[in-house]
Amino acid sequence: MMMSVLAALAFAATAAAVQAPAPKAVPPPADVAAPPSDAVKSVSGLASKVLTPGRGTDHPVKGDLVTVEYTGWTTDGKMFDSTTSRRKPSTFGVDRVIPGFSEGIQLMVPGEKRRLWIPEAIAYRGQAGRPAGMLVFDVTLLGMPNRPPADVAAPPPDAKKTGSGLAYKVLEPGTGAVHPRESSQVTVAYTGWTTDGKMFDSSLLAGGTATFALNQVIKGWTEGVQLMVEGQKARFWIPEKIAYGGKQPPYGMLVFDVELVKIEGSGYVPPMQ
Repeated sequence: MMMSVLAALAFAATAAAVQAPAPKAVPPPADVAAPPSDAVKSVSGLASKVLTPGRGTDHPVKGDLVTVEYTGWTTDGKMFDSTTSRRKPSTFGVDRVIPGFSEGIQLMVPGEKRRLWIPEAIAYRGQAGRPAGMLVFDVTLLGMPNRPPADVAAPPPDAKKTGSGLAYKVLEPGTGAVHPRESSQVTVAYTGWTTDGKMFDSSLLAGGTATFALNQVIKGWTEGVQLMVEGQKARFWIPEKIAYGGKQPPYGMLVFDVELVKIEGSGYVPPMQ
């Protein structure tokens, strides 16, 4: 049975789910049976080898969220999980996975691809129903989505502003011309920070997306998401007066990166589009 990172790697009970068809197997590497002589070993027994260098010097730490692509095999070459074959990266907490995977991720920088050989002692430790023995992973670190953007403190000059004080910037274009209505339900992926760079909420912590009615959230969200189309990613700088109004935390201006995944029901096409 195929298992996702959060279901297969985390030390937590998992809820029953509808099983999807098994993804197509990714062939194992030639050195799947044991680490090669040029692999670097740590005190814990983890062995790793950089396959593709990354960029910069910023490593994930415990408490970070990471977005990765990965494939995992047992040492006999049998694949037991792969985001690569599902073509859908996974996001999870660095400290919410098996110790060997957590340790390996913390060695990496964004853009890096690394092969990990994780001994059973820092993998599943013989847990029933889990892959046994040493596990081998090819992992690409795509990013750390909880890390604040460089412009978190204030909207940049190229951000657009509305009459309410909302500032926004399109990060990735979407598809079509249909926008949600104020009464629409939407499915979104989002992360929110205060202007000092502290993340206070993220849908990535609870399954990746959230669905809610736009007229049941803070005013800045109601206004901002109506500017979007499906598939679009945008950054919003929401002044306190259209956020929580200083009545409850988080206080001050709030910054959100939002992807509009789906408009649940009918939207509308604004005039002049």
